Amino acid sequence: MTDLMRTCLHRLHVELGAKMVPFAGYEMPVQFPMGVMGEHLHTRAKAGLFDVSHMGQIILGARDAAAALERLVPVDLLGLSAGRQRYALFTNDAGGILDDLMVANRGDHLFLVVNAACKAADTEHLMAHLSGVEPVTDRALLALQGPAAEPALARLVPRVAEMRFMDVGTHVWLDVELWISRSGYTGEDGFEISLPEDRAEEFARALLEMDEVAPIGLGARDSLRLEAGLCLYGHDIDTTTTPVEAGLRWAIQKVRRRGGDREGGFPGTERILAELEGGPARLRVGLRPEGRAPMREGTALYAAEDAAEPVGAVTSGGFGPSVGGPVAMGYLPRDLAAPESLVFGEVRGKRLPARVVPMPFQPTTYRK
Repeated sequence: MTDLMRTCLHRLHVELGAKMVPFAGYEMPVQFPMGVMGEHLHTRAKAGLFDVSHMGQIILGARDAAAALERLVPVDLLGLSAGRQRYALFTNDAGGILDDLMVANRGDHLFLVVNAACKAADTEHLMAHLSGVEPVTDRALLALQGPAAEPALARLVPRVAEMRFMDVGTHVWLDVELWISRSGYTGEDGFEISLPEDRAEEFARALLEMDEVAPIGLGARDSLRLEAGLCLYGHDIDTTTTPVEAGLRWAIQKVRRRGGDREGGFPGTERILAELEGGPARLRVGLRPEGRAPMREGTALYAAEDAAEPVGAVTSGGFGPSVGGPVAMGYLPRDLAAPESLVFGEVRGKRLPARVVPMPFQPTTYRK
C-alpha cells in the first residue's frame, strides 16, 4: 500500500488497532478490534466516529454559483436557503449519474462534498463549467453517527443540539472553526464535521474519550448504509443508471421538472424528465433473500427458478446486523419491481428466492 494516500488520522487509526485496506486511492480502516458486527451495532445503539477525510470538499465562491451549478444537476439550488444543504447528482448527456454529492449554502458561497473516487473528475467537471471553484485540501472530514451523536458532540459544541436534519453551520471548538452539517450515511441521526487537518486528531481523540463513542471502519459504514437503503456510487449508481431508475426522483424538486419554473436545463434533461413522467424501464429495489445466504454484488437475478436468462443483478448485498438477516439492493424490470414480487438469485450455483421489499430495511432516526 506504499502508493496510497493517507488521511491525517492515519496514525490514530493504526494506534487504535485498525485493519487498513486500499479504498479510493487511500489507505483506510476497514475495521477496528471491535469488528464489523460490533461496530455496526454500536453505531445503531450509541455513536460511531468515521474518518471520511478521503472525500472531496469543494467551495464554489462565485456570486452566481447556485444558478451555474443548476446547469449541472437536476436539483433546486436557487431555492436552497442559507444554513441548509441538499443532496444532488451530477448527470451526463445520457441521463446517467457522474456522481452524487451534498451541496450546502453557507451564505456567501456553496460548499460541496463529493465522493473520494470521483473528486478529481468532479473538480475538473466543475472547473470546465463554473468559475470560483476552490478545492479544499487542508481540512479533514469526520462523521459522528448514532442516537448518542448529539449529546456527545454537544459536550464539545453545545449549539449543535439546536440543529435539525440537513442544517449546516459554523461553530467553534477551542479556537478551531468547525463546519458542521446534520445528516448522515447510516440512517441514524448524526453530524459531519469539517475542520483543519492539524487539529483533526485532537478533536477525534476528544470524542473517542467519551464512553459512547467508538471508531468505525469502512466495513460497518457499508452495512449501515445498506440497511438504510442508501446508494454507493460505482455500485448502485453510475453513468449507466439514471436518477429515476435509481429511485432518487425525490431528489429532483418540482421546479426542475416538466412545467416547473426552471424546467430542465441540466445534462440528460430529455431522458430524465421523460422517465419522471412515464416511468423507467427498470428500478432499483430492496430485496430480502429468503434464508440466511447473503446475495452479494453481482448476483444474477431471475424472474423464475428455471428461467434461462437473468432479468437483473444485485448491486449491493450482505448481512444486515440490525435486521438479523441478509439484505440486498439491485435493479429489476418495472413489472417485477413491486413490493412482494418474488425473484431468484443465483448463489453458488443454486437459485434462491428473494422478495422485493420497501426500503429502508432499518427505520431512519433523522431529527427532522
